Amino acid sequence: MHTRYLEDFSVGEKFRTRGMTVDESEIMDFARKYDPQPIHTDVEAAGAGPFEGLIASGFHTACVIFRLWVDLGLMEKSSLGGPGIQDLRWVLPVRPGDTLHGEIEILEARPLKSRLDRGVLRYHTIGYNQRDEAVITFDSASFLKRREAVSA
Repeated sequence: MHTRYLEDFSVGEKFRTRGMTVDESEIMDFARKYDPQPIHTDVEAAGAGPFEGLIASGFHTACVIFRLWVDLGLMEKSSLGGPGIQDLRWVLPVRPGDTLHGEIEILEARPLKSRLDRGVLRYHTIGYNQRDEAVITFDSASFLKRREAVSA
């Protein structure tokens, strides 16, 4: 795909990412650095824990799904960062060998009144595993350049 600007997105438009498989070593490496809980870092302890096995950190899952969205290249040259994520939910655990993909729906594409060269793109993301079970949901917003500068 190619870079899109704010005006190129339509409310209700949906995108599907490619899949990415997470393996045990990746899960443990991420968790050792950023979320060092035994359910993410210790196979034996995780087996005796509430999930009966090793699971990925929810933060790792969010990073994978966001990476897959970015990989589509839609905002490669138009992104100006974003104000944050809302309503982050870890729905199901992600386990070694799971293949994740994202589905993203555009909620809003609105020019900013204070900065006429940009706008806000809001979107809802659902991350799925290989069984098409939702594992994570969240709403995000990104600041995007407008295709052409608009004067006041």
